[in-house]
Amino acid sequence: MSNNKEEENHRLTADEDFELTRRCQKGEIDAFEALVEKYQKRMLNTAYRMIGDYEEACEVVQDAFLAAYRSLKKFRGESRFSTWLYSIVINLSKNRLIKVKARFHREGLSIDDPGRDTDSPHRRNPPAHEPSMVEHLERREVQERIQECMNALDHEYREVLVLRDVQGFSYEEIRAILKIPDGTIKSRLFRARDAVKECLKKVWGDL
Repeated sequence: MSNNKEEENHRLTADEDFELTRRCQKGEIDAFEALVEKYQKRMLNTAYRMIGDYEEACEVVQDAFLAAYRSLKKFRGESRFSTWLYSIVINLSKNRLIKVKARFHREGLSIDDPGRDTDSPHRRNPPAHEPSMVEHLERREVQERIQECMNALDHEYREVLVLRDVQGFSYEEIRAILKIPDGTIKSRLFRARDAVKECLKKVWGDL
C-alpha cells in the first residue's frame, strides 16, 4: 500500500513539475521561482554532503539554478525535472570539490582535517530545527564525524552514498542521474558504506 502511495506522490510531483517547466519555457518567472522554492533545500543538502562546506554548497546551488534556468528551453521532459536538476548539482559539486581541494592544497590546509574549528561556517550543517540543546550538540557531533568520513571518499563513491543513503533515491533514479549501470552503483555504494564504517570505527570503536 505504501509503495502505491509513494508512486502516486512521484506521479503528482512529476505532473506538477512538468506544468511548471512548461510555464517557465513560456517566460513565466514565477513558475521557476516555485521550482526553486520546492527544491532548494534538497539541492543544498546534496551539495553540502558532496563538498562538506556550507558556503561552497550555497554557491553551487545558486550556480545550479542559474544553469537550469538558462538551459530550461532545451529541457524536453525526457526525465523528471528533479532528476535533471540533481544531475546539474552533482556535476557542479564535483567540479567545485576539485577546486576547493586544490585551493586548500595551495594554502597548506586540508579540507578533511578534523582539527579544523567546528564553529567555523565551513563546518556547520544546513540549519535545522532541533528539539533540545543536548540533542542538537549530539546530532551535530555525529553529523560532523560522518561528514568528515564522507569527505575522505573519492567523488564517485561520495555521490552514490549521498544519493542513496542521504537522499533516498532508488537505483533506477540514481542510474538516471549519474548515467551509470546498476552494478556500478551497487559496487560503489558497498565500498563507500564500508569506507565510512571503517572511518567511524576509528572514532567510536565497533559499530
